[in-house]
Amino acid sequence: MNCEVCQLKELEVEQFEIREVLRCILHTIVFHRALGLVRPKDIDLELFDITYVQCGDVELEKKIDEKIEQFIMWVEKHPNKKSQICLSFYEVKNKQASWFTNKTERLYWEQWYINLHVAQHSQAHSGKTHPQKTVVDPGERALGERSIRRTTLEASLREVLFQVIKFVNEKKDHVPPIPSPECVVLFPYEITIPSSSDSAFGMDMIKRMLQTGHPTMLS
Repeated sequence: MNCEVCQLKELEVEQFEIREVLRCILHTIVFHRALGLVRPKDIDLELFDITYVQCGDVELEKKIDEKIEQFIMWVEKHPNKKSQICLSFYEVKNKQASWFTNKTERLYWEQWYINLHVAQHSQAHSGKTHPQKTVVDPGERALGERSIRRTTLEASLREVLFQVIKFVNEKKDHVPPIPSPECVVLFPYEITIPSSSDSAFGMDMIKRMLQTGHPTMLS
């Protein structure tokens, strides 16, 4: 089966930015793979001048937030590391294992890799200013650097969103038929994050996902 893979541009983020960045990207992807009756909901990011759209499905929002929280916990244990989150869409097929039993298998038809480099930057100083000094206060310099970095990240996040839209508009032939007449909100999907035992994330994750991956599916 043809499985299309999209590697999204790597984003350098700080830990407090992870939640908003991942919500924005994951919801943008699933919105473009939504089926049936969807009640679009515009969401304004607090950290960036960006608006994205959610499907308006409470269960979906809950499951995405759960995965993001798990990823943040992983980041806390592995600071200053590059990492991937994989959002996969698949079909469930029944395969006869023997005369008496059927075995279900997942046929992956699309995978999205969100690449993050969670960096630790020095915090802006909040100490007292000294008007008599002519040199630039370290706190002001840090704030200026943080502002530039935030602007750069916002531009990169926009690039990722355009990358998502371009991909879904160009890659359509691999999308399977709607699974059932009573349209569910979304194709079966799973979100895979690094585990604490991973020494290297990438092929290890793909192998684990294909063999024993735990689904995050809408019922």
